Amino acid sequence: MKKDRLQAFSDGFFAIIITVMVLDLKVPTGTTLRALMPLAPVFLNYALSFLYLGIYWNNHHHLLQVPMRVNGSMLWANLHLLFWLSLFPFVTGWMGSSDFAPLPSAIYGLVLLAAALAYWVLQHRIVTAQGATSRLKAALGKDWKGKLSPILYATGVLSTLWMRGIAQALYLTVALFWLIPDRRIERMLEKPSAKSSASGPGQM
Repeated sequence: MKKDRLQAFSDGFFAIIITVMVLDLKVPTGTTLRALMPLAPVFLNYALSFLYLGIYWNNHHHLLQVPMRVNGSMLWANLHLLFWLSLFPFVTGWMGSSDFAPLPSAIYGLVLLAAALAYWVLQHRIVTAQGATSRLKAALGKDWKGKLSPILYATGVLSTLWMRGIAQALYLTVALFWLIPDRRIERMLEKPSAKSSASGPGQM
């Protein structure tokens, strides 16, 4: 199966998630700055979640530039990722409306952790399909950001038990790690050998 349908479906899914998430920003009843104050936690959480979705969309776009075709395992891995991302509107609204209470903050971190692991699974399925000479594997290298992010998410979840501010700081730290677009895959695709192998027969 060609990857175009998968890309189009995923892009539409990202757009829908962002649209649903913004609906939690209710129109204030007053006309002063004081009327906006109750919305501050919800807005800040929306901004962080929007940043996360933007990062996932950016990296997901680059990731799907690698395979020329997709197989069944990639389709399911992609749906697995989208499932966890689809929970962003729910956990975002809950944490924001609860003023960053411990349990909603922990659930938010668990969803972030699950999404990160699901993205790793999608990467792994592409690498497996490409075989021992996978250029994606070579491009990712040691992937220290990919390995460190789940650890920070898990630490953030645990920190909600005693200091929720630490959890928010860790969630933001991971977002800042990935804020600058990851050019590893771009650099790999820009190499002449990558272009020739991508157009060759049997490329996954």
